[in-house]
Amino acid sequence: MSNTTRNRVLRSLLLNQKRTVNELAEAVDINPISVRHHVNKLEAEGLILSEEERHGVGRPRLVFSLTPKGMEQFPQRYLQLTLRLLEQLKSKLPAKVLGNIFKEVAEGIADDLTRDISLEDLDLKERLELLQEVLTSEGFMVNIQEDEGNFYIVESSCPYHHVGEDFPEICMMDQELIAHFVSSTPQRVECILDGDKQCKYLIKEKVDEV
Repeated sequence: MSNTTRNRVLRSLLLNQKRTVNELAEAVDINPISVRHHVNKLEAEGLILSEEERHGVGRPRLVFSLTPKGMEQFPQRYLQLTLRLLEQLKSKLPAKVLGNIFKEVAEGIADDLTRDISLEDLDLKERLELLQEVLTSEGFMVNIQEDEGNFYIVESSCPYHHVGEDFPEICMMDQELIAHFVSSTPQRVECILDGDKQCKYLIKEKVDEV
C-alpha cells in the first residue's frame, strides 16, 4: 500500500472521525474498491476500526474511525497544547476546583446534546439507548449490558485516554454525561486508567434525582 495513500486515508479520518468507504474514496480521490483494500489493511494493523451506524431507513452503514494507535501517527500538537494547559490549571488550582471545571464542561455538553429532547418522557432503557448514541458520537466505543435488573455501560475505548493518563480528573466528563442522561450517579466498577480492559459503570434500575 502506498504510504501516500495510507496517510491520506488516516488524515481524512483525523479531520472527520467517521467516514464510509465512499466518503473516504471521495476525500482521497481514489475508487471505493481501492479504499476498501486500504482500510482493511489499516484495520488489521489496529490503526482504524469499523462499526455499523444507523443512517435513516434501511440497513446500517459501515463507518471507519481512528483508534488511539491511529491517532499516534500524527504530530500531537493539539494533545501537547491540551496537556500544557491542564498542567498550568492543575498547578494553580485546588483539585476540587479543577474537578468542578471538568464537571461544568460535561454538564454544558450534556445540555447541548439534549436541548431538544425531553428525557423525562423516556424510561431508563430508552435513555440508555440515547446515551449510547451520544457517547459513540463523542468517540467512545460503548455497549449497554443488562444483568438482574441492573444496567452496565461498558466503554471499550475512550477518546480522553491520552489526557487521562496524566489528568484522571477528565473521567468526570463521561461520568457527568452518564449522570445527566440517567438522572442518577453512576458507579464506576472498572476503569482503563486503573489497568482494566474497559471502563464500566453500574446503573441501578431505579432512577433517582442526581
